[in-house]
Amino acid sequence: MSLHDHIVARIRAEGPMRLDDYMQSCLLHPRWGYYATRDPLGAAGDFTTAPEISQMFGEVIGLSLAQKWLDDGAPSPFTLAELGPGRGTLMADILRACAKVPGFAEAAEIQLIEASDALRQIQARTLQAWQVTWSTEVGDLPDQPLYLVANEFFDALPIRQFLRDGMRWRERQVGLQDGALALGLGPAQPQPALNNRIEDTRDGDVVEICGALSPILSRIAPRIAQHGGTALIIDYGDWRTLGDTWQAVQDHEPTNPLANPGAADLTAHVDFEAIALAAAPCAYSRVTPQGVFLERLGITQRAQQLAQRLTGPALDSHIAAHRRLTHPQEMGNLFKVIALYPPESAPPPGLEP
Repeated sequence: MSLHDHIVARIRAEGPMRLDDYMQSCLLHPRWGYYATRDPLGAAGDFTTAPEISQMFGEVIGLSLAQKWLDDGAPSPFTLAELGPGRGTLMADILRACAKVPGFAEAAEIQLIEASDALRQIQARTLQAWQVTWSTEVGDLPDQPLYLVANEFFDALPIRQFLRDGMRWRERQVGLQDGALALGLGPAQPQPALNNRIEDTRDGDVVEICGALSPILSRIAPRIAQHGGTALIIDYGDWRTLGDTWQAVQDHEPTNPLANPGAADLTAHVDFEAIALAAAPCAYSRVTPQGVFLERLGITQRAQQLAQRLTGPALDSHIAAHRRLTHPQEMGNLFKVIALYPPESAPPPGLEP
């Protein structure tokens, strides 16, 4: 049996699936799920994240976190955490960049939130020089100052989609058509959670909501508000999502999300307004384009420093990596950054209140 067969059998037995249920099965099914069975990153995988493009990304983010830690009085001990840490590349770059910050490495207790056993094994190899704790739940984070980063984590959380029909909404579902997986619509019903979207939508508009987002932030934000620290969230999306952003990527190319369950990465744009609303009791920074954020942290100066040792194809690749991370036509504007921090504090360097 395959995941496709499992989903088809379930739909035949129980009826159409919600989109978030379908995504959850495709990404995290213990036997056939996308993240449970592979390393999805890099040239041999399906997509490439910013830390895999260049070490500069993690380095400047690490120094932003370290400066925030210093500004907070250098609390010790503190938790240095990452949600969905991929291969561990970002955390390794953060730790290397912060190695010369007095007391930082000694005070840091590294904790990675990772559901994939396959990726945990890779992270362990990447971070073998450090003592690392793994968990599957953000609720396992200790009650102490928390300095957290989440890069391309929230985009992979399952979403629901609703199509507006008058003053009601029809939920998009995964069902069967002639034996094949197909998208359909449920009956028109009131959706109290979408009452605030009546003003900015019209009939036929699609709105996405992520039910998993608020429970995760409700465990992070109180820790930061009470004990200090910050959370840096970097992802693609905007202040308020509108339209169908659900997508699948396989072999670095867009593909049909229903074509081969478990074999493609499924994501959707992140609603940064929803993050801000779920951030209480923390304050949140202004949502800032990734390119602006990285430039404020000095990524161009770091790029120039590294370029002095490079020639030929290596230099060309380095220049291309800097452009890809920062240029408005590449990742610079598509990806946004927001920080959570205690109300009486200030955001980390690179961001504004």
